[in-house]
Amino acid sequence: MSRPTRSRVLLVLAVVVLALGIPLAAGGAASADGDRWWEPVDRPVPDSQINVVGEPLSGTDAQGDVRGFLEAHNHVFSNEGFGGRMICGKVFDPDGDIEEALKDCPEHYPNGIGAIFEHVTGGDDGTHDPVGYPTFTHWPSYKSLSHQQNYYAWMERAWRGGVRVMVNDLVTNGLICSLLPRDRGCNEMESIRLQAEKTRELESFVDDMYGGPGKGWFRIVTSPEQARQVVEAGKLAVVMGVEMSEPFGCKQVLGVPQCSKADIDRGLDEFKELGISSTFLCHKFDNALCGVRFDTGTTGIAVNAGQFLSTGTFWQTEKCTGPEADNPISSDDLTGLLSDLVPADPPAYDPAKRCNTRGLTALGEYALRGAMKRNMMVELDHMSVKAAGRTLDVMEQVGYPGAISSHSWMEPLWHERVYALGGLVAQYGHTADHFVEEWSREAPLREEYDKAYAFGTDMNGVGGTPAPRNGTTEVEYPFESFDGGSTLERQTTGERTWDVNVDGVAHYGLVPDWIEDLSLVGGEEIVDDLAAGAEMYLDTWTATSDWTAQTNLARGRATTASSTEWTLFGRLAPARATDGDLGTRWASGWSDDQWLRVDLGAVQQVGRVSLDWETAHALDYDVQVSVDGSTWTTVAAVRGSNGSLDTSVFTPQSARHVRVKMLRRATRYGYSVREVEVNAR
Repeated sequence: MSRPTRSRVLLVLAVVVLALGIPLAAGGAASADGDRWWEPVDRPVPDSQINVVGEPLSGTDAQGDVRGFLEAHNHVFSNEGFGGRMICGKVFDPDGDIEEALKDCPEHYPNGIGAIFEHVTGGDDGTHDPVGYPTFTHWPSYKSLSHQQNYYAWMERAWRGGVRVMVNDLVTNGLICSLLPRDRGCNEMESIRLQAEKTRELESFVDDMYGGPGKGWFRIVTSPEQARQVVEAGKLAVVMGVEMSEPFGCKQVLGVPQCSKADIDRGLDEFKELGISSTFLCHKFDNALCGVRFDTGTTGIAVNAGQFLSTGTFWQTEKCTGPEADNPISSDDLTGLLSDLVPADPPAYDPAKRCNTRGLTALGEYALRGAMKRNMMVELDHMSVKAAGRTLDVMEQVGYPGAISSHSWMEPLWHERVYALGGLVAQYGHTADHFVEEWSREAPLREEYDKAYAFGTDMNGVGGTPAPRNGTTEVEYPFESFDGGSTLERQTTGERTWDVNVDGVAHYGLVPDWIEDLSLVGGEEIVDDLAAGAEMYLDTWTATSDWTAQTNLARGRATTASSTEWTLFGRLAPARATDGDLGTRWASGWSDDQWLRVDLGAVQQVGRVSLDWETAHALDYDVQVSVDGSTWTTVAAVRGSNGSLDTSVFTPQSARHVRVKMLRRATRYGYSVREVEVNAR
């Protein structure tokens, strides 16, 4: 579906207004036209211009779907994380003072020489002009990772340009905090609480500007129903998520967890109380819940040093068991680059070993199942291949749709499994050429699963934002929004005007300009795909919110087997596979042809069978059902299983008995099953 033809009247009006130098929706009293709800009643003066004319898109299309872009991964208040001085400048000032909000960190004055993080991330050459408002000589910039890019008025421009759902990931890292200048403590959970509080303060700040509670465009939502109402009203639905290295205090030191199941339950309950709807289980450093997907290059060397300082061990690698792999770790002069940071030499990494040895731990699986129990969406980005694979296994076992990859930090070969569950994938906010290339590559897969597209800019997440494309075509100003209802000029704040062709995505207000650039490279089709992103997110969130755990029909039922490996006190008996305890298991004799059978006690509908294997698993096996225990029907024939957690889904059958007929072993031992789960669907 192509965008509507530009309204020449609207365009001429915009050009005239801009040529006269009249700030668009910036400063002073509201328009005399009382129904211009998208303009504030009382914006602070001075303040940033928005440089947009026209009413934001609201309502639904003919199919009842909302339209608008999904920002799947933003860090609105990361300036409050990491000790408060890694990201310089504030999202807003409570008194409306833009100069107070957009000023550099104290140690950056007078010439940036004290800006340690800016130096090490390549944002300057050892010095920079620290002045923000009104001159903005050095920052914000796509080159600078240590300065505010999420000023509230810049986000307002992005909303006016079509962003309708934004995931605000509350973020911090205790170790990084401890290494940088700071004005507060490094407790990660305290930082998360503060960022949630600041998000609500911003909502109130915007409401006051628009005339009172509920009237502003920045709306925090805690359910898909709320989000849909907000988007239909033409406003921005803000979902809170968490991306932290040690959720619930779950770090590990030398492999020893520093948290308990009780800590996890308390943490998840507090997340819900704070209004948090999605979470990562690990980020950058291996923790007590899961191993991470490695960073590459020089960044990987630095993060690996942090891994050592946080956990006492460097990343450990092994050969991957399938085609999926983690990012490679650089082995170039590791010792020289890290010797000043850590008191030990890192290992030399074998390029043939591309997978993290750490996967999803027992505590990690407990946290995952706890998040699902609370109907939270779970982020798979930053998980190791091993951890992400097991997480998907668990989600597939119970048909859980809340699987998210929000910014290109998971193995792409897993994307189909995410889509099959009903989850979604968003791409990191790369330059237009790169972004369009990735969008095109997976177009057939998205079409197969009827999925739209989205972006995760990772703004103020120190990953960097798109540089100027420098292509043969450039964004022409003014341009119209994707729906044709608004016109956007170059964005101006103070004495500085930004142009995406020259400045790239220097701050969040240039996201609509970047999307216009995407249309020049990928055509209208990519914009249409992105405009369906908000609806895609609401669909996934709705399915996640509606999900309920099914009854395990096999739990505690009579279980028999063809054989049992002998142990004292029968610790490997068949009943161990249906006792609900993943710490126990059944084990067979050491030969190929074996079976495990469960009597459900009565005829029931059976449509899903899961097997949680120990290392000694079956390569080939059949899942069979029977009404009477004599006549069997094969409902799933599994060949070439890799073990772990297998789930077979089939057309529901009436059955009282379920049998797993094992045909070929993966090891020289017998077969070993931790748990059998049988569900109606």
